[in-house]
Order: sequence, then C-alpha cells, then structure tokens
Amino acid sequence: MLLNQCIFELIGTLVLVLLGDGVCCACTLNKSKAQGAGWVVIALAWGFAVMCGVFIAGPVSGAHLNPAVTLGLALAGSFPWASVLPYIAAQMLGGFLGAVLVYAFYVDHFAATADNPDGMLGCFCTMPAIEHKSVNFFSEFIATALLVFLILALGTKGNAAAAGDIPVGMGSLGAFPVTCVIMSLGMSLGATTGYAMNPARDLSPRLAHAILPIRGKRDSGWGYSWIPVFGPLCGGAFAACIYLLVF
Repeated sequence: MLLNQCIFELIGTLVLVLLGDGVCCACTLNKSKAQGAGWVVIALAWGFAVMCGVFIAGPVSGAHLNPAVTLGLALAGSFPWASVLPYIAAQMLGGFLGAVLVYAFYVDHFAATADNPDGMLGCFCTMPAIEHKSVNFFSEFIATALLVFLILALGTKGNAAAAGDIPVGMGSLGAFPVTCVIMSLGMSLGATTGYAMNPARDLSPRLAHAILPIRGKRDSGWGYSWIPVFGPLCGGAFAACIYLLVF
C-alpha cells in the first residue's frame, strides 16, 4: 500500500515539475513560440500543472506532491508519521526526474539560450527578484503557510469534496479548488521569490540543473537554495499549528 502510494507521489510530482518548469522554459528560452508570454501565463500554467498531478496521484496517495504539505498534514494529525519520509523521498525523486524530462524536451532551446544563464536557471528553480534572504525566507514561509492552511481548511467538514477513504491531501479537495489556490498564490504572492512553496519543486530541479550538461549555464544558486527548502517546511509546520488552534 505505502509503496503504491509513493509511486503515485513520484509520478504526480514528476508531472507537476514537467508542466510547471515546462511553462518557465516556454516563456523564457530563445526561439520558443511562447517566449515573453509573461507572469500570468506562468501562474495559470503552474496551477494547471498541480491540477494534473492531483488527477494522477489524488485517488491513491492523496496527492501531497510537496514535502511541506506532507509535514504539515502529519503535524496536524491528518497523515501517519511512518509515511512521511517515504513520501518525501518519492516527491524529491519525482521532482528531479521531471526536471530532467524538461531539459530533454527543450534541449535545443537551452542550446539557443546560452546568452541567458540566469533565465536558464529560472527554468529549473527559483531565485529572488531582490535578494534579501530574511525577506525571501519570510515570503516563502507565508506563501507556504497559506497553502497548507488552505489545504487543511478545505479538507474540513463542510468544505471537503471527497468522501470515503480517499487519503488526506490535495487530492481530497478536488482538482479545481487546488488549481485556484495555486493560481491565487502565484499571482498575489509569487513575484518576489518565484513562489517555490515546495522543496521537491525547487531543490530537486536545482540539482538537475547542476548535473545536466547545459551549455552556458551559471552556478545553481546554492547560496540561496536553503530558503525554498526551509521556508516552505517551516511555513507548513506553522500552518498545521495554527490549524490545530483554530479548528
């Protein structure tokens, strides 16, 4: 049972990163037909990317697709602690494989964008618009806290779209509410850091960027990399504590 759930977490996170990083490539890389499409397209597509991951993983694993969500649900008592590390490992591997597939899909466009190393890095992971690490951490903390709190709140009686024994997670909310949440967070709170809100969406693709033979690439921004990991994890944990106090 747990192995099957982890496989679906892996596949769901892979699809999330493939489509999410894919729109970053489409809007950034040279000679892409969507180059310059802008932030609204990116925010909408990331919402749809999460929706597609939820469609795949929701019925089996609950579609956490995010270590911060898994941690928050466990702290809130809605997910077994014994499953936390296996879920996170599956999500991190899925994020890495999704980023590798993005590179394979856009390989010619990466080759044509060697003059924009910052843009190529942004196709894989987040970097802040203005680097101010304490504020950047706060941004990721608040955005992820709101994400996890909404997931927990939407799963309460009166909001839950699911019935029966479907595992708790984004999948239990229905794909449309999750899509709206991600789009809203991206449009309202995403412009400062790129709204990682998910270590598997950021750290795993960042590692792929470091390993892949991308011509003209820059360093992978390791000095900043801890923020989109610990900011979301702390935000998810905080949201769980507030949820327990409120509900």
